[in-house]
Amino acid sequence: MSRSEKAIFTNMCMIYDQEGNILVQDRLNKNWPGITFPGGHVERGESFSGSVIREIYEETGLTITSPELCGVKQFQTLENERYVVFLYKANEFAGKLQASHEGNVFWIPRTELCNYKLANDFEKMLRVFELDEFSECYYRNTGETVEVQLL
Repeated sequence: MSRSEKAIFTNMCMIYDQEGNILVQDRLNKNWPGITFPGGHVERGESFSGSVIREIYEETGLTITSPELCGVKQFQTLENERYVVFLYKANEFAGKLQASHEGNVFWIPRTELCNYKLANDFEKMLRVFELDEFSECYYRNTGETVEVQLL
């Protein structure tokens, strides 16, 4: 029996400044709409950290440096593929903020995040970005339900 499985690799990045603000994206994706952090797919042959730098530039116009891997999110798709999201943080950036076809991007005070319509389960996933006690957001399929576990 093979231990390999098909996987899809993606990334997401929480960009923050020294004044307590975070950069959010109002996603236009019908499968996962709402406020979240920008990110996207890892291309074939691309490093994980290189992919998050590229995706952030494409979706926000900002160039981040020194992204810090802070966790992962993973789940099984309906096609039985493992979908892995590498979660990064960055507070070093340059450039001019601009929206993309993925959605509008804007700065908000971190304390106001929950006043917005967040993407499904984003508030739970946020704990992996912010708390050292968690490194994984795992969607466990029990056969009857899917439960989100923070590990």
